[in-house]
Amino acid sequence: MQEISSINNDLVKAMVRLQQKKYRDKENKFLIEGKKCVEEAFNAGLNIEYVFVIKEKAPNYEYLGDKIISTTEAVLKKISTTDSAPEIVAVAAKKNYSVEDLKDASKVVLLENIKDLGNLGTILRTSVAFGADAVVLYGNECADVYNPKCVRSTVGNLWKIPVVYIDNTGILKQVFSKFQRVATLPRSTNYLKNFKVDSPVLVMFGSEADGLSEELINFSNDNVKIEMASSVESLNLSVSCAVVLYRLFL
Repeated sequence: MQEISSINNDLVKAMVRLQQKKYRDKENKFLIEGKKCVEEAFNAGLNIEYVFVIKEKAPNYEYLGDKIISTTEAVLKKISTTDSAPEIVAVAAKKNYSVEDLKDASKVVLLENIKDLGNLGTILRTSVAFGADAVVLYGNECADVYNPKCVRSTVGNLWKIPVVYIDNTGILKQVFSKFQRVATLPRSTNYLKNFKVDSPVLVMFGSEADGLSEELINFSNDNVKIEMASSVESLNLSVSCAVVLYRLFL
């Protein structure tokens, strides 16, 4: 078993660089932090390149074989993005998707310019839980799904669903022209409790700050809102997604 204990090791420095998007894009790799996420990645057949494990915990990860690098808490703290370093951090190859991966999808979630990493990760996890076939990230300002915070927020579900970036309305129209296209709007007169969808369906959510753009509202052919107490103005985006997807997809 290889052992690395210096924070100045070249491989350690390479892992630290993966905390930045430009290096994740350049290397087509990302960080996976924590026992649960690493186990889920391995079970899903993700291409794990190597893992740094605190020396005392290495025997718990025998299933990773020669990918294991025994290390110290100081090294894990250096390569991790969390306040308290996990016992294991892995480097894996990204799963890259394209519009072609949407061809067999019938239940799709679209998120427009979602910037909050925690919300994005939670929505991806929720989409898997409630049976979405794919998630589309639309717009030029969407967060990076391979940001470590987003990866952690998915709790091992990022690689269970195709996530496709689209920034062109023409492509949206081409892919989803035959879909029921549902805009989630705070001023809709269609309440969720009475709302029905047909397959295939695209359910669209805007950012918390701006909501859906006029462009996507015009692209929709239906709309819906969550009924709630008048004293509450809105819900957190990830909570709204969970309520809507539970009702419409299950």
